[in-house]
Parts: sequence; C-alpha cells; structure tokens
Amino acid sequence: MDFFILLKNKQSVAKNLCFLIPFTSVLLALIAIHMVHNKLTFRPKKGSSLLTTLGVFLNSLKMCCLHYRHLSGDVANWLDRAKENNGGRYSETSVENVKVLVKLFPLYGLQLLYRACITQIPSGYYLQTMHSNLKLNGFLLPVAVMKVISILPVLILAPLLELLNTCYQSPKKILPSPATFITMGHACAALSALLAGISEIHRKDYPQVEQTLSGKVLHVSSMTCFQLTPQYILLGVAEAFVTPACSLISFCLTPSNLRGVSLHFLTLSYGGGCFLGAFLVHFLYFVSGGNFYPNNLSSGNMERFFFTLATLMAINTLVFWRISQRYTDLSVELSSGAGHSHLYEKLLQYKTCLRFYDTLDRSDTLTSMETVL
Repeated sequence: MDFFILLKNKQSVAKNLCFLIPFTSVLLALIAIHMVHNKLTFRPKKGSSLLTTLGVFLNSLKMCCLHYRHLSGDVANWLDRAKENNGGRYSETSVENVKVLVKLFPLYGLQLLYRACITQIPSGYYLQTMHSNLKLNGFLLPVAVMKVISILPVLILAPLLELLNTCYQSPKKILPSPATFITMGHACAALSALLAGISEIHRKDYPQVEQTLSGKVLHVSSMTCFQLTPQYILLGVAEAFVTPACSLISFCLTPSNLRGVSLHFLTLSYGGGCFLGAFLVHFLYFVSGGNFYPNNLSSGNMERFFFTLATLMAINTLVFWRISQRYTDLSVELSSGAGHSHLYEKLLQYKTCLRFYDTLDRSDTLTSMETVL
C-alpha cells in the first residue's frame, strides 16, 4: 500500500514538472528579450506586408472574375492582373514580390504530411511505448523517456551541421543544398513510420504482462520499449534536417520585405500538418471500423496505419524530390553573398542612422553658432 502511495506522489510531482518546465523556459526567454531590448533594431512601420500580400491575391481574383479577357487582356500569370498597368491596384514591384513568394507554396504544402508524421511522437508512438515494457532493472520508466530520445539527434546534429557549414565555406567544398537535406529528412520520416509498423507486428508477438501506469493496471507487451528507439531516432534526424533547411529556404528565396510573411506561411504549414495528422487518425479509424487505430492495440492492426502513413510519406518524398530543383539554386545565392544580405541591410541602416544623427548634431551646432553671432 505504501508503494502505491509513493508511486502516486511521484507521478503527481512529474505532472507538476511538466507544467513548470515550459513556464520556466518562457519566463527565461522573456527575461533575455527584456535584457537586450535596447540593442534590438527597430524599423519604422511602412505598411503591413501580410495585408499587401493578401491584397494582391484578392485583387487578382477580383480582376480575373470581373475583367477576364475583356479589359486586362491576356497576361502571363494570373497575379499580373493586380498590377496597375493591367487595371489592378498594386505596383509592379509588389506583385512581382508576391509571385516570388508563391513559388514557395509547393514547399509549404509538402510539409503538411511530414508534420503529420512528426505528430506521431505524442500520439501513435506514444501508444506503442505505453503498451510496451517500460521497466528497466525493476524501475518503471516514464513514457516520455522515448520523447527525450527523439530530441537527442536534434541536439547533436544541429551544431554539427552548423560546424560543417562553417568548414565548407570554400568554393571547392560544396555542402548539400537545403533541398537535399529536406529530401533526406522526408525519407527518414517515411522510414520511421515503416519501422513503427514492423515494430508493432513484432511487439504483438511477445507475451503480455501487467504494468501499472497512472494508477491503472494495463496488459502490455513484454517487449522492452527501447526496441522502439530506431523509429524515434529517425524522426529526430528528420527534424534536424528539415526544419532548419525549410527556414533557410523561406528566408533566403524571398524579398526582404516578405521574409516575415514567408516564415509565417511556413509556421502555418506546420500547424496544418498537426491538423492533418489528427484528420488521418480519425479518417482511418472511421474507414477501418477502429481496426487501424484500435482502442486496444492487442486486438487491432495499428501496423496498417503506420504502413499507410509510410506509403503516403514516401510518395510525398518523391514529389518533393522531383520539384527540389526549384530550390537548389540557394547554394549559388549564398556563395554569391545573398546569405549576408540581411547583415548588409542592417549595416546600411546603421550608416543611415549615423548620418541622420550626424546631421542633427551639425544643425544644432550651426544653430547655436548663429545664436551666439
């Protein structure tokens, strides 16, 4: 009886830590931002880039509906109807910038299914781990220990890739393009889902044992949870490859005034991928009558769900590989100095500020001299 009370207290403390850790992280981030807020670069507002982008889309649709083949004539791109010389409301520069942004939409769309694979860590993979043997030398491990294993590749590969990027700056040494890293990351995600299906078949071959989680006794497989490690590591490797590469492409291949909008669309695709993952679970559950995503893993065939997800992700990887040549010119732009364009813009702005304040100082000096005279 004392053992169950002690176990319940430990679980209560662990639950409180789950809320304390993100709260502390956010608090430290706010303190760090407040400490350096005087050193941040503030730019004067010149209108909303997001509203301008949405305005170009809406105006183009309106012109297509009202003036299709009548007033505007034939145009090479439907967005060109928003230009002022075609009867639209926006300048040619604004429309051309939006056309550059539209070229990244296939990249954003192909991240949806990838994010659906990533959401399997707190959903499908979580159920697999919960129905596996969590005991290690008699000690009951928390289910979140596998989540930690999926984070380790990100912590190791992120600085390692940055180091390789620094070492391969010479023209003779060419590092794979960000599009190549995205392709490899998508392939790792597909392979992870495939291994999850194989592990599920292997897990059900083991005899069942009783295991207590959160005060409930569950009949789980005697297979140790660490046999699920490869699928977690592959998703961690995929995250280390895909997320930085997508951010780099979204930042460097868009005009400076639309970089924030580009990153917003990228984040929107990440959120949409989470909803797509939930939709796939509910859809396959409904179609299969609960067989693909069962309430009791021992009585269903959850491996079919993972195989379906792996097949969809493999198709997604092939599609991105076919269109990846659109984003492979990024290495050329970086080597030609486009990667330092943001820093160069900051230096120009800093020089402009210095000239502005220098002009103020001189004018104040002249005014004081005139007063004395």
